[in-house]
Amino acid sequence: MLAVLSPGQGSQKPGFLTPWLDLAGAEARLRWWSALAGVDLVHLGTVADAEEIKDTARTQPLLVAAALLAAEHLPLHDVTATAGHSVGELGAAALAGVLTAESAITLAGVRGREMAAACALEPTGMAAVLGGDPDEVLAAIEAHGLHPANRNGAGQIVAAGARDNLDKLAAEPPAKTRIIRLQVAGAFHTPYMAPAEAALAAVAGGIVTAEPARILLSNRDGAAVAHGREMLQRLVRQVTAPVRWDLCMRTLADLGVTGVVELPPAGTLAGLVKRELKGPDAPEIVTLNTPDDLPAARDLIARHGARPRHEPAPSFRVAVAPSAGTFGRAEGLAEGTTVRVGQVIGHVATRQGPVEVTAHGDGVLTEWLAGTDDPVAPGQPLARIGGHL
Repeated sequence: MLAVLSPGQGSQKPGFLTPWLDLAGAEARLRWWSALAGVDLVHLGTVADAEEIKDTARTQPLLVAAALLAAEHLPLHDVTATAGHSVGELGAAALAGVLTAESAITLAGVRGREMAAACALEPTGMAAVLGGDPDEVLAAIEAHGLHPANRNGAGQIVAAGARDNLDKLAAEPPAKTRIIRLQVAGAFHTPYMAPAEAALAAVAGGIVTAEPARILLSNRDGAAVAHGREMLQRLVRQVTAPVRWDLCMRTLADLGVTGVVELPPAGTLAGLVKRELKGPDAPEIVTLNTPDDLPAARDLIARHGARPRHEPAPSFRVAVAPSAGTFGRAEGLAEGTTVRVGQVIGHVATRQGPVEVTAHGDGVLTEWLAGTDDPVAPGQPLARIGGHL
C-alpha cells in the first residue's frame, strides 16, 4: 500500500522549485496559481532568499503549490492514501480529490495571510521539545500556560504560546529534554489563531468539495475522513487545533503502508516516518525533491501502489472506519432503516476510546459491510447508505 505525504511550513528551502520550472507548462501553472494566492510563486520558489520564504503569508501557498506541481507528474490513480502536515493538509485534500488545485491554492493564500495577521496581534512563538517522557513534557507545557501545538511523534512535541512563557519553559525544561526555539512568526495551531480560523471559515463556506477518491488522513486525530465537507471543516478547525502527526503515522502503520513518497520540499516527514515506523515492516521511502527523483517515485508507486479501496459512487454513500479498532453497530439499527445526516450508526472502539461513526447524508441503511466486534482498519467500509429523502 502506497501513501503520498505533503509537507508543512519549515520544510522550504531557497530555490527549491527552480528545477521544476524546466518541465513543460510548470511556469505557466505557477503563474496562474500566483494570481489565486496573491503572491509570486515563481519568484518565491526560485530566487527568494530564506528570510523572504519564511514569511507565513508567502510560505503556505508556496508549499501547497510545490506539492501539487510535483504530484501532477505521478500516477496518482495507484495511490491508496494521502496525508499532509499542517498546511500540507490542503495539498493532501487536493490529491484525494476533495478540493480542486485552485481551491487548495486559494485557501492556502487566505490561510497564510490571516495567520500572519494573527501572529502580529501578540508576541507569541513556538519551541520544539525533544526527548523526555511524553506525559511529563505535556504536563510541563500546560504548567507554563502553553499549548502542545504539534505532536510529531519520534520524541518531538512542539510547545506554542506567549514568548515569556516559552522562555520560562526553556529555563525549566522537563527531564531529559532539549528545547529548540523555532524561527516562526507566532503560536500556530493554538487559540491565538482564532481570528485566522474565522477568516478562513468565511472563505471556505463558498468552496465546493467532492468525496475523497482515496484514503485521506486528518491531522486532528489521524482518522480517515470519508466525506469532503467534513474534511473542509476539519481544515478550517485545524488552524487553532493541534497537529497530531503522531496519530497520522500510527494510522499509516495500522493501514499496513509499505511505501511512502514525500512531495517537495521533501525530507522532514520522511525523517519522522523513518524514526517512528521502524523494524521489518518499515515502509520504503522516496523523497521527491527534483524532477530527477520522479523515476524512483514512479517505480515505488508501481511496486507498492494499489487502487483505492473506497471510491465514491453517485448512488450511495459509504460510511468508513475513522480509526483502527473494533466495530460495533448502533443498537436496533437494521438494514432497511431510514437514517438522517449526523445520526450515529455505530462506534469504533480504539486505544483512545470509542469513536462515533455517523451518517453523512439522509438515506436508507441498505447494507452492513462490517459486523459487531469485527476488527476494522482506517478507511474500511462499514455500511452502505443509499438514496435520498
